Amino acid sequence: MRKSGILMPVSALPSSTGVGELGPAAWHWIQVMEENGVKIWQILPLNPLGFGNSPYQPYSSCAGDELYISLELLKEDGLLESEVPAFREQAKSVDYEAVRRFKEPYLRQAYETFSRKNGQEEQNYQEFASQKWVYEYGVFRALKDANEGKCWNEWSQEAKSWPENRTALSKEAEAEAGYQMFLQYVFYTQWMQVKTLANEKGIEIMGDVPFYVGVDSVDVWAGKDNFLLDTDGRPIFIAGVPPDYFSATGQRWGNPIYDWDYMKDHGYQFWVDRIGYSSRLFDLVRIDHFRAFDTYWKIPASCPTAIEGAWIEAPGYEVLDTLQEKIPGVHLVAEDLGDLRPEVLTLKEHYHLKGMKILVFSIETSGKYAYDNAPETENTILYTGTHDNDTLMEWYGNLSKAAQRKVRRFLKKEGFCQGSVKDKLLAYTLRSNAGYAIIPAQDLLGLKKEGHMNTPGTVGSPNWEWRMPEFQKIEKELKKYKSMIVNR
Repeated sequence: MRKSGILMPVSALPSSTGVGELGPAAWHWIQVMEENGVKIWQILPLNPLGFGNSPYQPYSSCAGDELYISLELLKEDGLLESEVPAFREQAKSVDYEAVRRFKEPYLRQAYETFSRKNGQEEQNYQEFASQKWVYEYGVFRALKDANEGKCWNEWSQEAKSWPENRTALSKEAEAEAGYQMFLQYVFYTQWMQVKTLANEKGIEIMGDVPFYVGVDSVDVWAGKDNFLLDTDGRPIFIAGVPPDYFSATGQRWGNPIYDWDYMKDHGYQFWVDRIGYSSRLFDLVRIDHFRAFDTYWKIPASCPTAIEGAWIEAPGYEVLDTLQEKIPGVHLVAEDLGDLRPEVLTLKEHYHLKGMKILVFSIETSGKYAYDNAPETENTILYTGTHDNDTLMEWYGNLSKAAQRKVRRFLKKEGFCQGSVKDKLLAYTLRSNAGYAIIPAQDLLGLKKEGHMNTPGTVGSPNWEWRMPEFQKIEKELKKYKSMIVNR
């Protein structure tokens, strides 16, 4: 059975606090999807946002960002005494720092109340907190706070080496670690309520896992041997991609490169832990930059751009064999976009993983006629676009008048004659032969540049800030396409 899905970041959901939350708004969104036959809800990473508020530079692979915790549910659970006033309710973008400042006092109040309680909830919390990563993350955030938010490799030697030596923490740091652990428990509890509801409604959630982790993360701080670092904890080599469609100087991401030899000697446990936990949170796990399981671009840390570097082979088969052996039922999706060598697709197909096709990259308009240069298959997920490229109507609007005419002729030739260009392009996507057809919320809404989520190679605002202030318009749009969604 072919399925339809929507790419909707949790951060973009409407709420009364200026950012999407894991409460009634998420529940309402699930109901809207169920009513219109949507079977896949794809999200962006939920991990704590790091540098530039990018979900692909998080502080942890397992932790969730407390930004998404529903204050409304905390009130219902008796952890907040008073009603929470609305804050940036109708804003069309997320002001991350302002929202954090607004929510912080309420989260700390909830922790104080929780600390005075006991009973079954305390037992559930202790079970959750017994996971190794939870305390490490709590300490990491506490020490980061004590060091004015600096990257861990700029901390004192004692703090840098805490994971290896487990020296006693100050009273203040221990208290802050406890607060951070509480936030993770609440996040996990609220998220699993969302996932359970979605599954009950017949909806699968596709999570997103970056191939690399950020250098300023608990993953690197508490697992230094897994990475190629110098004695001060700084990367010797960093990740990225060479010059391509998005950037003439390549993309210099700054993530540390893995020490694959060390990982092999330790049974790739880092990957088992990371993907294993993600498979508890999500029904499908999309691996961003999947091609690095085959070959990865290794840039000397001293280079200011990504132009200098080398393609290095990775032990992809060994890692994926290990994941399938250690995590029964894991369902991986490969982000296999870009200029790839054939071995990447061979690797993907060896494990029968679904790959991706982007409509705005596959409709060729340079010749006499427009045509689709990459027909999809059952093992394809067809997207109109992703978070990294122009929205569908932004792409169309940027075409020359001649190219636009070619696109319209192409759609007419394919039998799509009714409605606007947006309607025809969405219909083409939903009626494709792809196993999954997934449409970003911005494309469903017909947004142009105002719906652009991220520009690769750039950092900071307005990246990652797009937000949907209310549900009414997207509910109306979904109803228009319901028959195509249901009858895929």
